[in-house]
Order: sequence, then C-alpha cells, then structure tokens
Amino acid sequence: MESKAKVINESGTTRLNKEASAAKEARENGNFRGRRRDNRRNRRATDEVKKEFDSVNISINRVSRTVKGGRRMRFQALVAVGNHKNKIGVGMAKGADVTSAVQKAERRAKKDMITINLNGDTICHEVETKVTGANVLMKPAAPGTGIIAGGVIRSIIGLTGVKNLISKSLGSTNKANIAYAVIEGLRQQVPKSEWLANKDKKAEAKEAPKAKKAAKEEK
Repeated sequence: MESKAKVINESGTTRLNKEASAAKEARENGNFRGRRRDNRRNRRATDEVKKEFDSVNISINRVSRTVKGGRRMRFQALVAVGNHKNKIGVGMAKGADVTSAVQKAERRAKKDMITINLNGDTICHEVETKVTGANVLMKPAAPGTGIIAGGVIRSIIGLTGVKNLISKSLGSTNKANIAYAVIEGLRQQVPKSEWLANKDKKAEAKEAPKAKKAAKEEK
C-alpha cells in the first residue's frame, strides 16, 4: 500500500500521490468540520439554558482620565438586567473597550438585582423617589394603558413584568441617576396585603409611649 500511496520525486524525496493526498485532506477537513458543528450545537444549547435574564444597554459613553503620560481613554456602560417577571437590576462599569465595559456592568447588575412586588401587571402604589438631582414619579395604571415613560424608564420597566405604568422624570436628565431612582422606586413597592399591617404597626408605635406614661402615673 505504501508503494502505491507514495511517489518518489526526481530529487529523491517521497510524497503522497494526488489521490492519497486528496483523501487525507478530505479526512482532516471532515473531522474538523464535524468537531466544529458539535461545538456550535453544544454552545447554543448551553446559551439557551443559561439565558435566564435579558439585558439592555441604556448608555455607553467614552470617558477620559488625565495621567502622567497624557489622557487615558476608557468606556463607561450602563446596563439593565431583568427576567421579565419580578427581578431587575442596574449596573455601571468601565472598561478598556465597549465589550468589556458591558460585561462588567452586566455582572454588577446581576449582583445588585432586587425582587419587586407587583399588583398584577402594574406596580402596587404610587411612589416618588429622588437620587441626587433626578426625581422620578411612578403611578399604577389600568389594564390597557401601556407603559407611558421616557427612554431610560421604559428600558428598565420593559425588563420587568409591568405592562401598565404612568411615569414622569423630574429634575436632572442624567441617565444613571434616573436609572437608580427607578430601581429605588421599585424597591419601595409594598404589596396591598401589607398596607393595613403597616398602619397597625405605626399606630402601635405611636400609642406605646402614651401607654408607658399612663402606667407610670398609675404607679
């Protein structure tokens, strides 16, 4: 078989004939392609399993810092991550390029994720939150209203289970401050079942000093 597969050149070296070399290349290419297809399938399967949260890039800015040798250019990303149900988070990070900045921001958003209380397809009650100069007002809305909100608020609310909401951004237009104000407003949502319990606790706290005073006077 070797005498048929190899041919001796004029210089005295041996090489494979055309048929043997073509078969070898086809064999190698077939193995490589098959291995590549399997890897792609496995990668897609793992991505589908792991992809529990969706992310939205709210803003990507180029920032600079003055150092001894000149200016150091970097990228800053603001990302929101949610599961379209009751979990939401916002993260901000910097990186040497856009991809690394977005990945860092996503990891930070997942780390700082919160669980919010909802009343069906809307929030539980009206809330107004302020973070530095940004002031965000959010109100529950009737079914069919939709999400009435600006760009940053709409991006964040779109990753939750809220389908009906009325909101207004007051004060600063800084996207980071608005995003964190929205997260704080969602964090403060109290379910309707706990409203009376909270009122009773506040009433008991107010009456406790009076009861102590009355007990001392009786003694």
